[in-house]
Amino acid sequence: MLLNTFKVATKALLVNKGRTFLTTLGIIIGVFSVVMLTGLGNGLQAYVSEQFESLGSNTVFVSMGQMLDREGGVGQGTMDRFLSEKKFTLRDIERVKRLREYVKDVAYNSSGIDEAKFLNNTMRVTILGTLANYPEVITVKIASGRYFNESEERSGDRVVVLGHGVAEELFDRVDPVSRKLRIGNQVFTVVGVAAEQGQSFSGAGFDNRVYAPHSLVSRIYEGGDLTEFAVKIKDPSLIPQAIKAIEKELEKSLDEDDFSVFDQSQLLDTINNILSMLTVALGGIAAISLLVGGIGIMNIMLVSVSERTREIGLRKALGATPKQILVQFLIEASILSIFGGLMGLALAGLGTWAIQSIFPAKITLTAVLLALGVSTAVGLIFGVAPAKRAANLSPIEALRYE
Repeated sequence: MLLNTFKVATKALLVNKGRTFLTTLGIIIGVFSVVMLTGLGNGLQAYVSEQFESLGSNTVFVSMGQMLDREGGVGQGTMDRFLSEKKFTLRDIERVKRLREYVKDVAYNSSGIDEAKFLNNTMRVTILGTLANYPEVITVKIASGRYFNESEERSGDRVVVLGHGVAEELFDRVDPVSRKLRIGNQVFTVVGVAAEQGQSFSGAGFDNRVYAPHSLVSRIYEGGDLTEFAVKIKDPSLIPQAIKAIEKELEKSLDEDDFSVFDQSQLLDTINNILSMLTVALGGIAAISLLVGGIGIMNIMLVSVSERTREIGLRKALGATPKQILVQFLIEASILSIFGGLMGLALAGLGTWAIQSIFPAKITLTAVLLALGVSTAVGLIFGVAPAKRAANLSPIEALRYE
Protein backbone atom coordinates (compact mmCIF):
# COMPACT_ATOMS: atom_id res chain seq x y z
CA MET A 1 0.00 0.00 0.00
CA LEU A 2 2.79 2.43 0.92
CA LEU A 3 4.64 1.61 -2.32
CA ASN A 4 1.51 2.36 -4.32
CA THR A 5 1.09 5.67 -2.48
CA PHE A 6 4.74 6.50 -3.26
CA LYS A 7 4.16 5.79 -6.96
CA VAL A 8 1.08 8.04 -7.01
CA ALA A 9 2.99 10.84 -5.28
CA THR A 10 5.94 10.55 -7.68
CA LYS A 11 3.65 10.56 -10.72
CA ALA A 12 1.88 13.68 -9.44
CA LEU A 13 5.21 15.53 -9.12
CA LEU A 14 6.40 14.48 -12.57
CA VAL A 15 3.29 15.96 -14.20
CA ASN A 16 4.73 19.46 -13.54
CA LYS A 17 8.50 18.97 -13.84
CA GLY A 18 9.28 22.68 -14.14
CA ARG A 19 7.26 23.60 -11.05
CA THR A 20 8.75 20.68 -9.14
CA PHE A 21 12.29 21.88 -9.92
CA LEU A 22 11.55 25.51 -9.03
CA THR A 23 9.96 24.35 -5.75
CA THR A 24 13.12 22.48 -4.79
CA LEU A 25 15.39 25.41 -5.73
CA GLY A 26 15.20 26.92 -2.24
CA ILE A 27 16.23 23.60 -0.67
CA ILE A 28 19.03 23.17 -3.24
CA ILE A 29 20.44 26.63 -2.47
CA GLY A 30 20.06 26.10 1.28
CA VAL A 31 21.83 22.73 1.39
CA PHE A 32 24.54 23.95 -0.99
CA SER A 33 25.17 27.03 1.18
CA VAL A 34 25.22 25.15 4.49
CA VAL A 35 27.50 22.33 3.28
CA MET A 36 29.78 24.66 1.31
CA LEU A 37 30.27 27.19 4.10
CA THR A 38 30.77 24.60 6.85
CA GLY A 39 33.16 22.75 4.50
CA LEU A 40 35.20 25.91 4.02
CA GLY A 41 35.25 26.50 7.78
CA ASN A 42 36.34 22.93 8.53
CA GLY A 43 38.96 23.03 5.78
CA LEU A 44 40.36 26.29 7.06
CA GLN A 45 40.63 24.87 10.59
CA ALA A 46 42.46 21.80 9.31
CA TYR A 47 44.78 23.94 7.20
CA VAL A 48 45.62 26.29 10.08
CA SER A 49 46.35 23.30 12.34
CA GLU A 50 48.65 21.84 9.70
CA GLN A 51 50.51 25.13 9.29
CA PHE A 52 51.07 25.52 13.03
CA GLU A 53 52.16 21.91 13.47
CA SER A 54 54.83 22.50 10.83
CA LEU A 55 56.40 25.15 13.09
CA GLY A 56 57.31 22.56 15.69
CA SER A 57 55.76 21.82 19.05
CA ASN A 58 58.46 23.54 21.11
CA THR A 59 58.35 27.06 19.67
CA VAL A 60 57.14 30.02 21.73
CA PHE A 61 56.20 33.33 20.10
CA VAL A 62 56.70 36.76 21.65
CA SER A 63 54.87 39.73 20.14
CA MET A 64 54.24 43.37 20.95
CA GLY A 65 50.60 44.05 21.83
CA GLN A 66 48.02 41.74 23.35
CA MET A 67 47.75 39.05 20.67
CA LEU A 68 46.31 36.84 23.43
CA ASP A 69 45.36 37.85 26.94
CA ARG A 70 46.93 36.14 29.93
CA GLU A 71 44.01 33.68 30.10
CA GLY A 72 44.57 32.57 26.52
CA GLY A 73 41.69 34.50 24.94
CA VAL A 74 41.79 37.03 22.14
CA GLY A 75 43.69 40.20 23.07
CA GLN A 76 42.46 43.77 22.86
CA GLY A 77 43.93 44.25 19.42
CA THR A 78 46.36 42.30 17.28
CA MET A 79 47.32 45.55 15.50
CA ASP A 80 48.92 46.85 18.73
CA ARG A 81 52.31 45.54 17.68
CA PHE A 82 52.28 47.81 14.64
CA LEU A 83 50.76 50.89 16.31
CA SER A 84 52.63 50.82 19.63
CA GLU A 85 55.62 53.11 20.02
CA LYS A 86 57.23 50.52 22.28
CA LYS A 87 59.39 47.89 20.61
CA PHE A 88 61.60 45.04 21.72
CA THR A 89 65.31 45.78 21.89
CA LEU A 90 68.34 43.58 21.41
CA ARG A 91 68.78 43.81 25.18
CA ASP A 92 65.35 42.15 25.59
CA ILE A 93 66.46 39.40 23.22
CA GLU A 94 69.66 38.87 25.23
CA ARG A 95 67.67 38.64 28.47
CA VAL A 96 65.55 35.86 26.96
CA LYS A 97 68.63 34.08 25.58
CA ARG A 98 70.12 33.98 29.09
CA LEU A 99 67.25 31.75 30.24
CA ARG A 100 69.39 28.75 29.33
CA GLU A 101 67.42 26.44 31.60
CA TYR A 102 64.56 26.65 29.08
CA VAL A 103 65.76 28.43 25.93
CA LYS A 104 67.58 26.59 23.16
CA ASP A 105 67.65 29.44 20.62
CA VAL A 106 65.99 32.74 19.64
CA ALA A 107 65.16 33.99 16.13
CA TYR A 108 64.00 37.44 15.09
CA ASN A 109 63.64 39.31 11.80
CA SER A 110 63.21 42.62 10.01
CA SER A 111 61.43 42.99 6.69
CA GLY A 112 60.77 45.06 3.61
CA ILE A 113 58.68 44.82 0.43
CA ASP A 114 60.32 45.34 -2.94
CA GLU A 115 60.38 44.26 -6.56
CA ALA A 116 62.52 41.25 -7.49
CA LYS A 117 63.77 40.83 -11.05
CA PHE A 118 65.56 38.11 -13.00
CA LEU A 119 66.03 38.73 -16.72
CA ASN A 120 62.57 39.89 -17.88
CA ASN A 121 60.62 38.33 -15.00
CA THR A 122 59.53 40.55 -12.09
CA MET A 123 57.35 40.18 -8.99
CA ARG A 124 56.69 41.89 -5.64
CA VAL A 125 58.23 40.01 -2.73
CA THR A 126 58.57 40.29 1.03
CA ILE A 127 62.26 40.30 1.88
CA LEU A 128 62.76 38.93 5.38
CA GLY A 129 65.95 39.73 7.23
CA THR A 130 66.76 36.84 9.57
CA LEU A 131 69.58 35.36 11.59
CA ALA A 132 71.34 32.23 10.35
CA ASN A 133 69.44 30.14 12.93
CA TYR A 134 66.01 31.04 11.53
CA PRO A 135 65.34 27.68 9.76
CA GLU A 136 65.96 25.72 12.99
CA VAL A 137 63.69 27.90 15.13
CA ILE A 138 60.82 28.52 12.70
CA THR A 139 61.25 25.29 10.70
CA VAL A 140 62.02 26.44 7.18
CA LYS A 141 63.00 23.45 5.04
CA ILE A 142 65.53 23.96 2.25
CA ALA A 143 64.66 22.24 -1.05
CA SER A 144 67.94 23.01 -2.80
CA GLY A 145 71.17 24.80 -1.94
CA ARG A 146 71.58 26.02 1.63
CA TYR A 147 70.67 28.77 4.10
CA PHE A 148 73.20 31.55 4.64
CA ASN A 149 75.62 31.05 7.55
CA GLU A 150 76.53 33.14 10.60
CA SER A 151 79.55 34.68 8.88
CA GLU A 152 77.42 35.88 5.96
CA GLU A 153 74.80 37.24 8.37
CA ARG A 154 77.32 39.14 10.51
CA SER A 155 79.02 40.74 7.50
CA GLY A 156 75.73 41.51 5.73
CA ASP A 157 76.61 39.64 2.54
CA ARG A 158 74.20 40.08 -0.37
CA VAL A 159 72.98 36.48 -0.37
CA VAL A 160 69.37 35.28 -0.37
CA VAL A 161 67.25 32.16 -0.01
CA LEU A 162 64.18 32.22 -2.26
CA GLY A 163 60.72 31.07 -1.30
CA HIS A 164 59.32 28.31 -3.50
CA GLY A 165 56.89 30.67 -5.27
CA VAL A 166 59.57 33.28 -6.00
CA ALA A 167 61.86 30.66 -7.52
CA GLU A 168 59.06 29.35 -9.75
CA GLU A 169 57.84 32.80 -10.82
CA LEU A 170 61.22 34.34 -11.60
CA PHE A 171 63.34 31.40 -12.69
CA ASP A 172 60.73 29.06 -14.16
CA ARG A 173 62.68 25.84 -14.91
CA VAL A 174 66.13 27.37 -14.42
CA ASP A 175 68.00 26.34 -11.24
CA PRO A 176 68.26 29.60 -9.20
CA VAL A 177 71.14 28.49 -6.94
CA SER A 178 74.34 30.50 -7.58
CA ARG A 179 72.52 32.87 -9.94
CA LYS A 180 72.11 36.60 -9.34
CA LEU A 181 68.87 38.58 -9.19
CA ARG A 182 67.98 42.18 -8.46
CA ILE A 183 65.78 43.18 -5.53
CA GLY A 184 65.09 46.91 -5.53
CA ASN A 185 68.41 48.54 -6.29
CA GLN A 186 70.50 45.71 -4.87
CA VAL A 187 71.96 42.65 -6.61
CA PHE A 188 71.91 39.40 -4.61
CA THR A 189 73.31 35.92 -5.11
CA VAL A 190 70.89 33.03 -4.59
CA VAL A 191 72.34 30.42 -2.23
CA GLY A 192 69.21 28.33 -1.66
CA VAL A 193 65.51 27.70 -2.32
CA ALA A 194 63.01 26.93 0.46
CA ALA A 195 60.55 24.05 0.20
CA GLU A 196 56.93 24.86 -0.59
CA GLN A 197 55.06 26.14 2.49
CA GLY A 198 51.80 27.60 1.14
CA GLN A 199 49.94 30.45 2.88
CA SER A 200 49.42 31.43 6.48
CA PHE A 201 45.85 31.56 7.90
CA SER A 202 45.94 35.35 7.38
CA GLY A 203 46.56 34.88 3.67
CA ALA A 204 50.22 35.89 3.75
CA GLY A 205 52.24 33.97 1.16
CA PHE A 206 55.13 32.09 2.79
CA ASP A 207 56.31 31.07 -0.68
CA ASN A 208 56.59 34.68 -1.86
CA ARG A 209 59.25 35.48 0.72
CA VAL A 210 62.94 36.06 0.17
CA TYR A 211 65.24 35.41 3.15
CA ALA A 212 68.36 37.56 3.54
CA PRO A 213 70.81 38.40 6.38
CA HIS A 214 69.14 40.50 9.09
CA SER A 215 72.09 42.92 9.30
CA LEU A 216 71.70 43.71 5.59
CA VAL A 217 67.90 44.01 5.46
CA SER A 218 67.65 46.18 8.57
CA ARG A 219 70.21 48.54 7.03
CA ILE A 220 68.61 48.72 3.57
CA TYR A 221 64.98 48.96 4.66
CA GLU A 222 65.49 50.63 8.02
CA GLY A 223 63.53 47.76 9.52
CA GLY A 224 65.40 47.56 12.79
CA ASP A 225 62.27 47.73 14.96
CA LEU A 226 61.56 44.41 16.64
CA THR A 227 57.85 43.72 17.08
CA GLU A 228 58.03 39.94 17.42
CA PHE A 229 60.46 37.06 17.82
CA ALA A 230 60.40 33.29 18.25
CA VAL A 231 61.98 31.21 21.01
CA LYS A 232 62.92 27.56 20.63
CA ILE A 233 62.37 25.74 23.93
CA LYS A 234 64.58 22.79 24.86
CA ASP A 235 61.65 20.49 25.62
CA PRO A 236 57.89 20.91 24.99
CA SER A 237 57.19 19.93 28.62
CA LEU A 238 59.05 23.08 29.75
CA ILE A 239 56.87 25.50 27.75
CA PRO A 240 54.55 26.64 30.63
CA GLN A 241 57.51 27.43 32.89
CA ALA A 242 59.41 29.00 29.97
CA ILE A 243 56.52 31.35 29.15
CA LYS A 244 56.39 32.56 32.77
CA ALA A 245 60.17 33.05 32.86
CA ILE A 246 60.16 35.01 29.56
CA GLU A 247 57.30 37.22 30.78
CA LYS A 248 59.19 37.94 34.01
CA GLU A 249 62.35 38.94 32.11
CA LEU A 250 60.52 41.21 29.64
CA GLU A 251 58.59 42.92 32.44
CA LYS A 252 61.92 44.41 33.57
CA SER A 253 61.73 46.82 30.62
CA LEU A 254 58.09 46.62 29.50
CA ASP A 255 54.64 46.62 31.10
CA GLU A 256 52.82 43.28 31.08
CA ASP A 257 50.14 44.72 28.78
CA ASP A 258 52.75 45.76 26.20
CA PHE A 259 53.48 42.25 24.94
CA SER A 260 52.21 38.68 24.64
CA VAL A 261 54.03 35.37 25.08
CA PHE A 262 52.28 32.28 23.76
CA ASP A 263 52.95 28.89 22.21
CA GLN A 264 51.35 27.53 19.07
CA SER A 265 48.78 25.43 20.95
CA GLN A 266 47.37 28.52 22.72
CA LEU A 267 47.18 30.49 19.49
CA LEU A 268 45.79 27.50 17.60
CA ASP A 269 43.07 26.91 20.21
CA THR A 270 42.05 30.56 20.07
CA ILE A 271 42.00 30.64 16.27
CA ASN A 272 40.06 27.36 16.09
CA ASN A 273 37.49 28.70 18.57
CA ILE A 274 37.03 31.79 16.42
CA LEU A 275 36.78 29.73 13.23
CA SER A 276 34.31 27.32 14.86
CA MET A 277 32.05 30.20 15.89
CA LEU A 278 32.38 31.72 12.43
CA THR A 279 31.54 28.39 10.78
CA VAL A 280 28.44 27.96 12.97
CA ALA A 281 27.36 31.55 12.30
CA LEU A 282 27.79 31.20 8.53
CA GLY A 283 26.03 27.84 8.57
CA GLY A 284 23.17 29.39 10.55
CA ILE A 285 22.83 32.24 8.07
CA ALA A 286 22.87 29.79 5.17
CA ALA A 287 20.24 27.66 6.94
CA ILE A 288 17.77 30.56 6.58
CA SER A 289 17.55 29.68 2.88
CA LEU A 290 16.45 26.18 3.95
CA LEU A 291 13.61 27.79 5.90
CA VAL A 292 12.68 29.83 2.83
CA GLY A 293 12.79 26.62 0.77
CA GLY A 294 10.44 24.95 3.24
CA ILE A 295 7.97 27.83 2.97
CA GLY A 296 8.18 27.47 -0.80
CA ILE A 297 7.33 23.77 -0.54
CA MET A 298 4.34 24.53 1.70
CA ASN A 299 3.02 27.21 -0.68
CA ILE A 300 3.28 24.98 -3.76
CA MET A 301 1.75 22.04 -1.91
CA LEU A 302 -1.21 24.23 -0.86
CA VAL A 303 -1.63 25.27 -4.48
CA SER A 304 -1.39 21.62 -5.50
CA VAL A 305 -4.10 20.65 -3.00
CA SER A 306 -6.33 23.39 -4.37
CA GLU A 307 -5.73 22.33 -7.98
CA ARG A 308 -6.31 18.64 -7.20
CA THR A 309 -9.39 19.05 -5.01
CA ARG A 310 -11.63 17.09 -7.40
CA GLU A 311 -8.97 14.35 -7.67
CA ILE A 312 -8.85 14.10 -3.87
CA GLY A 313 -12.67 13.95 -3.70
CA LEU A 314 -12.75 11.22 -6.33
CA ARG A 315 -10.12 9.14 -4.53
CA LYS A 316 -12.05 9.47 -1.25
CA ALA A 317 -15.28 8.50 -2.99
CA LEU A 318 -13.52 5.39 -4.30
CA GLY A 319 -12.44 4.39 -0.78
CA ALA A 320 -9.17 6.26 -0.04
CA THR A 321 -8.91 7.04 3.68
CA PRO A 322 -7.84 10.43 5.09
CA LYS A 323 -4.66 8.74 6.33
CA GLN A 324 -3.75 7.60 2.81
CA ILE A 325 -4.31 11.11 1.43
CA LEU A 326 -2.22 12.56 4.28
CA VAL A 327 0.64 10.11 3.64
CA GLN A 328 0.56 10.80 -0.12
CA PHE A 329 1.04 14.55 0.30
CA LEU A 330 3.66 14.08 3.00
CA ILE A 331 5.57 11.78 0.62
CA GLU A 332 5.34 14.41 -2.11
CA ALA A 333 6.77 17.05 0.23
CA SER A 334 9.52 14.64 1.34
CA ILE A 335 10.47 13.79 -2.24
CA LEU A 336 10.78 17.50 -3.03
CA SER A 337 13.03 18.16 -0.03
CA ILE A 338 15.18 15.01 -0.44
CA PHE A 339 15.67 15.69 -4.16
CA GLY A 340 16.63 19.30 -3.34
CA GLY A 341 19.01 18.08 -0.63
CA LEU A 342 20.78 15.63 -2.96
CA MET A 343 21.09 18.28 -5.68
CA GLY A 344 22.49 20.75 -3.13
CA LEU A 345 25.03 18.18 -1.94
CA ALA A 346 26.11 17.45 -5.51
CA LEU A 347 26.62 21.17 -6.20
CA ALA A 348 28.53 21.60 -2.92
CA GLY A 349 30.80 18.71 -3.90
CA LEU A 350 31.47 20.30 -7.30
CA GLY A 351 32.05 23.70 -5.70
CA THR A 352 34.51 22.25 -3.20
CA TRP A 353 36.40 20.47 -5.96
CA ALA A 354 36.52 23.65 -8.06
CA ILE A 355 38.06 25.85 -5.33
CA GLN A 356 40.27 23.19 -3.71
CA SER A 357 43.40 24.50 -5.45
CA ILE A 358 42.98 28.07 -4.12
CA PHE A 359 41.15 27.61 -0.81
CA PRO A 360 41.02 24.68 1.62
CA ALA A 361 37.64 22.99 2.00
CA LYS A 362 36.66 19.82 3.82
CA ILE A 363 33.15 18.38 3.61
CA THR A 364 32.55 16.04 6.53
CA LEU A 365 30.12 13.11 6.77
CA THR A 366 28.46 14.89 9.71
CA ALA A 367 27.75 17.96 7.57
CA VAL A 368 26.33 15.77 4.77
CA LEU A 369 24.03 13.76 7.07
CA LEU A 370 22.95 16.88 8.96
CA ALA A 371 22.11 18.75 5.74
CA LEU A 372 20.13 15.81 4.36
CA GLY A 373 18.35 15.27 7.68
CA VAL A 374 17.43 18.92 8.06
CA SER A 375 16.24 19.24 4.45
CA THR A 376 14.04 16.13 4.85
CA ALA A 377 12.69 17.44 8.16
CA VAL A 378 11.94 20.80 6.55
CA GLY A 379 9.94 19.05 3.82
CA LEU A 380 7.97 17.01 6.35
CA ILE A 381 7.29 19.91 8.71
CA PHE A 382 6.18 22.31 5.99
CA GLY A 383 4.25 19.55 4.23
CA VAL A 384 2.06 18.79 7.26
CA ALA A 385 -0.36 21.72 6.80
CA PRO A 386 -1.09 21.04 3.09
CA ALA A 387 -1.33 17.28 3.77
CA LYS A 388 -3.83 17.81 6.62
CA ARG A 389 -5.85 20.16 4.46
CA ALA A 390 -6.05 17.53 1.72
CA ALA A 391 -6.87 14.73 4.19
CA ASN A 392 -9.71 16.72 5.82
CA LEU A 393 -11.48 17.63 2.56
CA SER A 394 -15.06 16.42 2.38
CA PRO A 395 -15.46 14.14 -0.65
CA ILE A 396 -18.85 15.68 -1.50
CA GLU A 397 -17.54 19.25 -1.34
CA ALA A 398 -14.39 18.23 -3.20
CA LEU A 399 -16.37 16.71 -6.09
CA ARG A 400 -18.43 19.93 -6.39
CA TYR A 401 -15.24 22.03 -6.59
CA GLU A 402 -14.73 23.79 -9.93
